[in-house]
Amino acid sequence: MRDPYEILGVARRADEAEIKKAFRKLAKQHHPDRNAGDGTAKDKFAEVNAAYEILGDPAKRAQFDRGEIDGEGKPKFQGFEGFGAGGHGREGFEGFSFGFGGAGPRGPGAGAGASPGAGGGEDIFSHLFGEAMRGSRSRSRRGEDVQAILTVTVEEIAAEARQRLTLPGGREVDVTVPPGVTEGQTIRLRGLGAPGQGGGQAGDVLLTIKIAPQDRYVIEGADLRTRCPIDLEDAVLGGKVRVTTPTGAVEMNVPPMTSSGRTFRLRGQGLPTKAGRGDLLVTAEIRLPDAPDDALAEYARSRRAAKVD
Repeated sequence: MRDPYEILGVARRADEAEIKKAFRKLAKQHHPDRNAGDGTAKDKFAEVNAAYEILGDPAKRAQFDRGEIDGEGKPKFQGFEGFGAGGHGREGFEGFSFGFGGAGPRGPGAGAGASPGAGGGEDIFSHLFGEAMRGSRSRSRRGEDVQAILTVTVEEIAAEARQRLTLPGGREVDVTVPPGVTEGQTIRLRGLGAPGQGGGQAGDVLLTIKIAPQDRYVIEGADLRTRCPIDLEDAVLGGKVRVTTPTGAVEMNVPPMTSSGRTFRLRGQGLPTKAGRGDLLVTAEIRLPDAPDDALAEYARSRRAAKVD
């Protein structure tokens, strides 16, 4: 991997704000969703994220600057004591017999268990290099989970709509609202969290669902309740009225002599679940004429008189 400073296009003396600004710009520029026809966009996007994983973390950035880790966040091999740049590497292994191929001189320390060809040299290298490799693997760590809030409307839940969500750090992902979501529910998006360290698995995104405030519906599980104004003539004579549902308007049949407060059930017009859809419960509200109506007033007076008699 190239130098993370070079990837993000920032100087080594750049501060955190400059690094974050450069990362967000490049992440947006190379996001695969915005470069559908570019086969290299995904690799560039991953490279930018990996570079920010190093430079966006003060501790990792310091390790990289000191040469302790490489551009992928992996520890660099520092060598063994006795193998310096002065050409005296043999001194670190004086007194050992390595026994390659079963031949060669035995040093003073080649006692029992270190005879040529018996694995003495291999054991030494296995121990030394094995410890280094185990140390490298022990630094492999899963990425952290990222918390985010997804605010959705009743209409978006009903339509199982796709939402574009911007995660902390500027990354954008498309999220489909799953059926059956409820207020406060947490949804786990696996592998979309912070990158892992040393080849470790990426973390997850934990989405907390928040339903946007609205006045039209009352949510009762998968069912919804709403109120529908009905003109007096439709309530008396019966007819069809338009009812607004989360996925659009539909017509509802109102029988003659419908009283205010009567509730009708529109099946399948509620919220989706894994087993199907809930219903919309519509309560009728009789709406009187806006202007005075002499005939209606005379009818009301006759009805009142009949009750008195």
